[in-house]
Amino acid sequence: MPKMRAAQVTRPGGPFEIVEREIPSPGAGQVRIKVQACGICHSDSLVKEGHWPGIAYPRVPGHEVVGVVDAVGDGVTQWQPGQRVGVGWHGGHCGHCDNCRNGDFFGCTVNLQITGISFDGGYAEYMIAPAIAVALVPDDLSPVDAAPLMCAGITTYNALRNSNARPGDLVAILGLGGLGHLGVQYAAKMGFKTVAIARGPDKAPLAQKLGAWRYIDSQAGDPAAELQKLGGAKTILATVTAGDAMSAVQGGLAVNGTLLVIGAAMSMQVNPLILIGGRRSVKGWYSGTAVDSQDTLKFSVLTGVRSMNEVYPLAQAPEAYDRMMSGKARFRVVLTMGL
Repeated sequence: MPKMRAAQVTRPGGPFEIVEREIPSPGAGQVRIKVQACGICHSDSLVKEGHWPGIAYPRVPGHEVVGVVDAVGDGVTQWQPGQRVGVGWHGGHCGHCDNCRNGDFFGCTVNLQITGISFDGGYAEYMIAPAIAVALVPDDLSPVDAAPLMCAGITTYNALRNSNARPGDLVAILGLGGLGHLGVQYAAKMGFKTVAIARGPDKAPLAQKLGAWRYIDSQAGDPAAELQKLGGAKTILATVTAGDAMSAVQGGLAVNGTLLVIGAAMSMQVNPLILIGGRRSVKGWYSGTAVDSQDTLKFSVLTGVRSMNEVYPLAQAPEAYDRMMSGKARFRVVLTMGL
């Protein structure tokens, strides 16, 4: 049988192992993807450290996958070998539970699947994915450019387009890292009056380059007060993983404003008086489904939004993962397969 290389984890907290496996065959309703690139996401630690319950090991992480359809299983008619495709966090749903029937596929109660958790992901030369989880990738995006948009991109883009903000409204992006640098670009391209918030004066030129209208240094003063001086934010997109930073900007919301949380902080403090006094709200946002990924990619091509990436070969997956998790990678890290 033909072989492929994969970076797998064999137990919770165990090291990555670069191994040879048989190339899998797609079953009914599945496609096999010849992986070209896979982004590394902080949530891959859920697999690496075993924080997600019920993971079957060994497991190959990776949910920012871009490649080419290599083979299709029985019953798959929408995908053909040779098509450029991607797979993101949302790996599938049942389609018939009440949440799915309401269009809330992320809340599927019967068969919610997550790429790289429920089934092997993209830290490999080939992977199998449910056909429903696959998104078409435009020819204008290289595999390295497209891969981070399958999670970091869709999460920021989809949150912003589903916010209550409209073109011309003041929208703040909290954080200028792997999510935030994309959030600023998307917000600016959507026509929002975009304010970037981060720590230190040194990030101001980056914020301006990404399209921010104003930059707020959260170390130089009260970011909530600075936002109010600008009129208050209709939406604050919190991309950081620090709950105290999220708490510090709540007072910068305009009346009816929303703090939209996509950074996975362990906890945060909420001031009920701020919420009640201005009918403000705090809301979380899930990334999205395959069609949302397609929309993200098309918008990125149209407007020139791109991720800033560091690239490693699959053989260096352990080093690439460590660099991402240590915070030494300024933005995103992408594995390439060399196929």
